[in-house]
Order: sequence, then structure tokens, then C-alpha cells
Amino acid sequence: MKLEAEDFKEGQILLIDKPLEWTSFQAVNKIKWMLKKNLGLKKIKVGHAGTLDPLASGLLIICTGKFTKKISDLQDQVKEYTGTFHLGETRPSYDMETEVDATFPIDHIDADLIEKTTAQFIGEIDQKPPIFSALKKDGKRLYEHARKGESVEIPMRKVTIHEFEITAINLPEVTFRVVCSKGTYIRSLAHDFGKALDSGAYLSSLRRTKIGDFNVENGISPNDFTSIYQ
Repeated sequence: MKLEAEDFKEGQILLIDKPLEWTSFQAVNKIKWMLKKNLGLKKIKVGHAGTLDPLASGLLIICTGKFTKKISDLQDQVKEYTGTFHLGETRPSYDMETEVDATFPIDHIDADLIEKTTAQFIGEIDQKPPIFSALKKDGKRLYEHARKGESVEIPMRKVTIHEFEITAINLPEVTFRVVCSKGTYIRSLAHDFGKALDSGAYLSSLRRTKIGDFNVENGISPNDFTSIYQ
């Protein structure tokens, strides 16, 4: 059923499958632009429930109108991700945003070691967010400090990994599925996983598949969504 302008004002939860290289902000703006231009809404609140990095794809929940009040509750939901870690190398951003800064041996790594190491991360763990992140320190985003080469003390914080499984091993790549709490950085998990293997690792791909009971399988791309209302 095609929704009307009043439906969006009263409030909708939209499941968007964010494409790779899009920012979450771009996806929100695309939806907001569509609502204003094609449905004649002069003013409408639109927001997302949890940022996805440009280098990640997958489920982005966008709320409209009165349902923007639900955003904080949605952000608190457990999330599921799938993706790949690249073993034997590290990058300052813990993902593909920056270049490789160190290499490590992987000859000692086998399926048994990977399985044992995975188990170490299940439950409540201490995690340090990556310096290439949008968290603020001294009034600036951490990535602003990082890009200037500034050293910043980043406090550890507790997150919960409910499930962590390796679904395929094809060294140097390993494929994973993680179910985790709000505030978990999968990039940091990749980095810490590499260290626990006495090697190095970075996040080479990431897709968010679930937020609470919402599944990306029911999502639609921003462009497909806006085309419905053209």
C-alpha cells in the first residue's frame, strides 16, 4: 500500500538497505527530499536509528514524523552484522578507509585457533573505540584528531557480544556473523581479534543485517524507495 503525506507525518518506520559508500546522512536526506518534493510536505522530521559507516551496507532504520520519538528506543536494540576480517595486516582506521600500516605472520593460524579465539570475545567485553570514529573528545570528533596525527587517550567501554561465529575461513580472509549490543564497534572487534591471534586484522567488509526484530531482507534501497513516489 502506497503511503500518503499524512501517513509520514503521523509517523513511519522505514527499513532502508543502505548501499555501500552512502553515508547515513545521505540516505536520510534522500528520503526527506522525496517527502518534501513529491508529497508536498513543507516540513517533516526525518531521522535514523543508528549510523552505518560509508564502508558498510545494510539495514538503516529511518523514522518520520512523530515516530522520530522512537529513535532512541530503536538505537538500544541488539544488532546483527555479517562481514569479513582480513588477517595478517592492520590499518589505523581498523577498516579499509586507511592504508596498511603493519603486517604480521598468519602461518600459525588454523581453524582450531580461530574457534578458540572467537570464544574469548563472547559476553561482556572491554572495547576501545577506533580513533577514526565520530565520537567526540575535547569538543572534536575523534577522526579529526586522527587526521591531524594527534595522539588521543580513548577510554575503554563495556559492550556485549551475544553471538560471534566464524562462518567461513579462506585465509587471509575470515567471514563472520556477530550479534552485539548498542555501541559495539565491529572495526575494534576486528582489530582486537587479530591481536588475540598473535597477528593483526582489519575489517574488510561489513553489512548490518538486523536491528532488534527488523531484518534487512525487508529493506529497500533509498533510490527504489523514492522512485515509488515519483
